[in-house]
Amino acid sequence: MSPDIDPKPEKSESVPLYGSQDDNSDLIEELEEEISQDGRKFRRKGIYLLPNLLTTSALFAGFYAIIAGMGGNFDGACIAIVVAMFFDGMDGRVARLTNTQSAFGAEFDSLSDMVAFGVAPALICFSWALSGLGKIGWTVAFVYVACAALRLARFNVQREAADKRFFVGLASPSAAGLVVFMVWAFSFYGVEVNKLTSIMAALVTGIAGVLMVINVRYYSFKELDFKNPVPFFLTLVIVFAIVVVSLHPQTILFLMALCYAASGPLMAIYLRRKKKSAEKRSPL
Repeated sequence: MSPDIDPKPEKSESVPLYGSQDDNSDLIEELEEEISQDGRKFRRKGIYLLPNLLTTSALFAGFYAIIAGMGGNFDGACIAIVVAMFFDGMDGRVARLTNTQSAFGAEFDSLSDMVAFGVAPALICFSWALSGLGKIGWTVAFVYVACAALRLARFNVQREAADKRFFVGLASPSAAGLVVFMVWAFSFYGVEVNKLTSIMAALVTGIAGVLMVINVRYYSFKELDFKNPVPFFLTLVIVFAIVVVSLHPQTILFLMALCYAASGPLMAIYLRRKKKSAEKRSPL
C-alpha cells in the first residue's frame, strides 16, 4: 500500500514585518518602535503627540529664522531663534514629566536642533556680515554648521553614558545664541557692517563652532527640579532676571551668551591650574 498523502499540506504561517507584500493600500507605514519596560521588550506603534508637536514648533521657528534672515529681517530672525530655544527646552522636559520619551522623539529633536541652531544661525550671520568676506565668509559659516552637526552626533551617541550635570562642549542652542544675539544687538544699535564688523562676526561664529566640539564641560542646569517647591527668594530672583532681560533683551542676552560660552574654557583653565598646584604640593 502506498503511504497516505495529505492532499492539503500544512502551510507555514509567516508574519511580514511591515504588513503583507501584496497589500499596497497603506501609503504611509505605521511607525513601530521597540522599547524596554520592567525588563520586558515590546513594540509600540505611533508617536507621542505633545513633545513632538513642541519639537515641530522649534523646527518651524528655525525655518522661519532662515527666511527672515535671508530677507534682511534680522530682528525677526533672532526672535524666532529665541522662540526655537523655548520650544526646544520644553519638549524634553514635557516628555520626561509625562513619561513620553521615545527614540523617535530624540532623533527628531536632533534634526530640529540642526536646522534651528546649526543652519539658521550660520545663514543669519552670513546674510548680515559674513557675505562681505567672500569665500572666507561662507567657509566660516560652513565650519559652524559642520561643528553643530558633529556636536549633535556626539551628543546622541553619548546620551546614555554622559554626566547629566554637564555638557561636553557648548550646547548648540547656546552657540546659536552667541551668534544670533550678536547680530541682534549690533543690528538693533545700528552698527555699520564694514570690514571690521565682518571680521569680528567671523571670529565669533568660528569660536562658537569650535566651542561646540572641544572637550570642555559646561554646566547643563538639568539638575533644576521644577516639580518640587523652591525658596521664595529664588522666585524673586527669576522675576528680577526676566525684568532685566526685558529692558534691553538684545544687549542682556548677548552678554549672557558670551559669559556662558566663556565659562567652560575659564573653568577648564582654573581646574587645570588647581590640579597642577595640588601636584606641586603633593609629597609624591
